[in-house]
Amino acid sequence: MKTPRRSAAWYGKLDKDGFIHRSWMKNQGFPDHAFDGRPIIGICNTWSELTPCNSGLRVLAEAVKRGVWEAGGFPVEFPVTSLGETQMKPTAMLFRNLLAMDVEECIRAYGIDGVVLLGGCDKTTPGQVMGAASVDIPFIVVSSGPMLNGKWRGRDIGSGTDVWKFSEAVRAGDMTLQDFMAAESGMSRSAGVCMTMGTASTMASLVEAMGLALPTNAALPAVDARRTALAHHTGRRIVEMVDEDLKPSDILTRAAFENAILTNAAVGGSTNAVVHLLAIAGRVGVELSLADIELGRDIPLLVNCMPSGTYLMEDFAYAGGVPAVLAQLRDHLRPAKTVLGGDISAYSDGAEIFNEDVIRPLSNPVKAAAGLRVLRGNLAPDGAIVKPSAATDALLEHEGPAYVFESIEQLKAEIDRDDLPVTPDTVLVLKGCGPKGYPGMPEVGNMPIPAKLVKQGVRDMVRVSDARMSGTAFGTVVLHVAPEAQAGGPLALVKTGDRIRVSASRGELTLLVEDAELAARRANWAPEPPHYTRGYA
Repeated sequence: MKTPRRSAAWYGKLDKDGFIHRSWMKNQGFPDHAFDGRPIIGICNTWSELTPCNSGLRVLAEAVKRGVWEAGGFPVEFPVTSLGETQMKPTAMLFRNLLAMDVEECIRAYGIDGVVLLGGCDKTTPGQVMGAASVDIPFIVVSSGPMLNGKWRGRDIGSGTDVWKFSEAVRAGDMTLQDFMAAESGMSRSAGVCMTMGTASTMASLVEAMGLALPTNAALPAVDARRTALAHHTGRRIVEMVDEDLKPSDILTRAAFENAILTNAAVGGSTNAVVHLLAIAGRVGVELSLADIELGRDIPLLVNCMPSGTYLMEDFAYAGGVPAVLAQLRDHLRPAKTVLGGDISAYSDGAEIFNEDVIRPLSNPVKAAAGLRVLRGNLAPDGAIVKPSAATDALLEHEGPAYVFESIEQLKAEIDRDDLPVTPDTVLVLKGCGPKGYPGMPEVGNMPIPAKLVKQGVRDMVRVSDARMSGTAFGTVVLHVAPEAQAGGPLALVKTGDRIRVSASRGELTLLVEDAELAARRANWAPEPPHYTRGYA
């Protein structure tokens, strides 16, 4: 005997409650037979004009609806909090869990049997997945997709990655302000997320590799008709998933998370994947730790996309996308169920690489070992992260004197000083930018290179902070130092002139200061007062 549909408690009863639920829905023109027991599918939409990455989701929502109706379901679209990474202050990360709660409680409160999650901007994908997974009814993801390649003066330019490069060129006097402003209009040419392998495209790639979205979901451009067709197919498939009772708890196993970690290494994915994978795992009760991130340590970098390579997401799509990467990783992937019901191996059946400079075969990687590194030591007892694929190899083993910025405000005030006492060997240290300190852990860890050094041609230095950085950013940047400074972690005790040693190969982040001196500093330390006294923060 089939389990009664969840929606039947709302729309299937021949009593006063059933009357109320059906009658109010009928004011939208739905006929009697729409309430005949067919599965009701929620379309959880993060569309917003203040989230440009997700501004194309109305089109995709209509395509999902077509697929749901075609498969015999009843689609109902509902809005949730939309987090515009490029538009929100102090940082969209502050509100990721707010979105997760919004999604979870909407799904719990409404009479729906399955959900299609429409998102794309950095925090919308993990926030939606966290919320939906907590309810454990069938769901499937449709990402908004990347923008078309940026264009300027006859060449491709990439979101974020080229912004940082152009900004440094202006500071160095190698690019005019007029040219910098001209590039702005060619950078973002269509709806969609960053067309570099930033956090948005990273998370889209990982939900595909985890089997939470249909194959090709990650890379198809936002405005490509094939993405609209994919949304239609997704609408059909979610109805089938409800009939099969295929829930996220069937898909989000330890193996799925391991596949995500391996894929993140192969695509040169964002460091932000760490905080999101750990959060999603926590929601579904999968044991996943920071140490597990190093499962991808020896996986080669196969995708030659900015910021770790040369090309952009549009090129990645045309070269074969995530299915082509999974085909290369086939012997490394763990068996894991997907929204299609079968194993993740099916996602790469028949997949080919159509441009071997964009997606490299295992025999010719961009870098031999590209996975994120976890660093520990007396400066990061609870760990820190560095992304070797986007770093300068020579700086991944480095020792130098610290120059400390106690706050982001101090950094902004001092970074362009001609008399700033720094050299290329200096380790720039930024405090107070963790979850409590800013608050919300903003993407400021890729500190600008001091102007005096930029003018000398320096484009990378070791930088250490408790902040995050954009997935579009690059450099030898040590992030997520934990415990954070505001919580009293050792980072709070660092002073200008202290020597710091970084070793990615040994997983080491060490402050070369005697324990007795650190104890004396701690005795005189007090946290900054809270920045906010009202609101969600």
